[in-house]
Amino acid sequence: MKVKKIPMRTCVITHEKLEKKDLFRVVRDNTGHVFVDDTLRANGRGAYLKKDKDVIEKARKSKALESHLEVKIEDSVYDELVSKL
Repeated sequence: MKVKKIPMRTCVITHEKLEKKDLFRVVRDNTGHVFVDDTLRANGRGAYLKKDKDVIEKARKSKALESHLEVKIEDSVYDELVSKL
């Protein structure tokens, strides 16, 4: 029987390799709109964050997510991430 491959992605803050299901995906689409991708498949440039409140707050303070997505990110996106924990 074939073993199913588990997709691994890297958190942009902690640089840990984790399974996709253990990460949030934040996407910037072609129009520059930034949103949290619940499907993990939306079109656009994506960045992954570990599902941890400390990591989300560190991303907010360091603006590392903004540099990865190359756009200003509103606080509402970070608030949405915290609420989904």
